[in-house]
Amino acid sequence: MSNPSASRFSLILVAATAIFSLPALAASQARIVRLSDVQGSVQIDKNTGLGFENAFLNLPITQGTQLRTGDRGRAEIEFEDGSSMRLAPNTSIEFSTLGLSDSGNRISQVNLTEGMAYVNWLGKNGDEFSLNFSREKLTLDHAAHFRIDASPEVANLAVFKGDVNVEGQAGKVTVEKKKTASFDASQDDKSAIESKVSEEPLDSWDKEASAYHDEYAKNNSSPYGYGVSDLNYYGAYSNVPGYGMMWQPYFAGVGWDPFMDGAWGWYPGYGYMFASAYPWGWLPYRYGNWNFIPGMGWMWQPGGWNSWQTMPHYTPTTLTHVTPLVAPTAGAGKTVIVGRGGVASPSMPSHVIVRSGSAGMGIARGSLENLSHLNHQVAKSGFTEVHPAPQFSSSSPSRMSGMSSAHSSMASPSMGRASSSSSHSSGGTSHH
Repeated sequence: MSNPSASRFSLILVAATAIFSLPALAASQARIVRLSDVQGSVQIDKNTGLGFENAFLNLPITQGTQLRTGDRGRAEIEFEDGSSMRLAPNTSIEFSTLGLSDSGNRISQVNLTEGMAYVNWLGKNGDEFSLNFSREKLTLDHAAHFRIDASPEVANLAVFKGDVNVEGQAGKVTVEKKKTASFDASQDDKSAIESKVSEEPLDSWDKEASAYHDEYAKNNSSPYGYGVSDLNYYGAYSNVPGYGMMWQPYFAGVGWDPFMDGAWGWYPGYGYMFASAYPWGWLPYRYGNWNFIPGMGWMWQPGGWNSWQTMPHYTPTTLTHVTPLVAPTAGAGKTVIVGRGGVASPSMPSHVIVRSGSAGMGIARGSLENLSHLNHQVAKSGFTEVHPAPQFSSSSPSRMSGMSSAHSSMASPSMGRASSSSSHSSGGTSHH
């Protein structure tokens, strides 16, 4: 069965109009992509001249940005079409080019200084992706999924899907599906190809993260794919009289404020940009408009796809309090925290108390089945205790198939692993 939320998403996006847009960004050759997952120690250098600082979820990635993960750090980057790049621990990359060709195709060039990265490139619309590693360069204009493990001396490229062309000082080589190429800088970049792909411990993380995006981004017809899977996992669309189809996160509640938690990050050429702390907090803060609906709370109206917003737009209201969206003094450079600030994705404990007003914060993506049913429980009682599975972990090899089943029956009363308790308290999600 198809996801009803995703289907509704398709219908409204076809009819969405460009509202509340920023023409300056639309007309430029600049591109901005999403830091879509942060686990453990991850640092970012936004090319501000201030060096590396702690990274957190939903920070924009611009040309010149560098990322590095620590011993226990992981990160994921989503590109506009939904393509993704995942960084294993002890990995350093630089986004040397995020631009557009004269014909309008997106051009992405990444330098892998060292470490291991997974790339699932969807190859849509003729967009180009290139990756420099060791003394080699691979280039894609079609779909491919691969793993690259590189240092300045040696590199190994394992291809899961598609085929990958690599060029270096020793010439060109094509690495086909289910084959691995090694490159040795000490041997004049000599390459060797094996007709197999050896399994690495983090392959399960990459596979399950890719499956999550594939499952929850089904039926998307918007011009953009980054963030769509999180919208369909963490919330749902409703037909609101006078407004049309609007999206709202689960566990929001009438008193929830969409702007109370996040951070302002400063970027050269852009100034301050707002980053939401919520795990789904990308598309609703970059496009469209927020409205407060009496009896329902804050809801997001998609649209404005022709430009990119440095801060979210909303219709002012006197019906409820809302945190003012006021950027810090331009040029200050340092990150400015709002409320609970920018957050990394949680490592899920054995049980979690999901409360009204948490809006999904504290729930790792894909860790719970059937959030729709859980949302009804929380709306009635104020909170529910659940027992999540680890996020994209090899310790739960059958979790993705279970997640897919729950996703296909969001209206079903069965809830899977979650157990519940009742109270009328409010606030965020508690971990134990």
